[in-house]
Amino acid sequence: MNITALRPRFIRYLEPVADVFIRLGITPNQISMFALIAGVACAYLFFQRHFLWGSLALVLSAIFDLVDGSVARKTNAHSNFGAVFDWIVDKYVDALALLGVGLSGTAIISRYLVVPPFTDFAFVAFAIIGSLMNTFIKPVVYAEIGYREKVEGKIDDPLEGIGFFGRPETFLVLILGGITGFIWISVIIIAICTNLSAIQRIIYLYRTLS
Repeated sequence: MNITALRPRFIRYLEPVADVFIRLGITPNQISMFALIAGVACAYLFFQRHFLWGSLALVLSAIFDLVDGSVARKTNAHSNFGAVFDWIVDKYVDALALLGVGLSGTAIISRYLVVPPFTDFAFVAFAIIGSLMNTFIKPVVYAEIGYREKVEGKIDDPLEGIGFFGRPETFLVLILGGITGFIWISVIIIAICTNLSAIQRIIYLYRTLS
């Protein structure tokens, strides 16, 4: 069970926002681009150590990411490119947000522990790797196993509810870290939990596919 399983509930609350975009004639792909722009803004603000504002930009990116699917469903504008573009945008935002923290120079681990100076950025690197690999497992399964059936523009697969720490959890922890000032603790949590979640998915696949 993870937050992804609650996605339909969050989307229902954002239906009015989707209606506004539809009235303005904004396409799902354009909304995905807004999500990317907000993600880039988040990375820059994190880099400049404006963690509160960066967190708000990340919230905005998450809202755009949820709304683009609603707009596509309401306007029957689902496309293969749109689905692929949405995946690409998601991964850019994930990596850039964490990279912004790593480049901010607000190292805290090496400040209080006797460890090599690159330890802080190593956690950022592991967080990025875990975040990307935790999601990358899904398209690999699609390609190798052959999941093709789509529900409202998204491939329906058994991995959707597997893994205790996915993209929504990563966003939530990073946003809370930025708001409270414990951004580096958020990075450490993400580095550990995303990789453990990826391992959980691998074990699930081993048990079900072997």
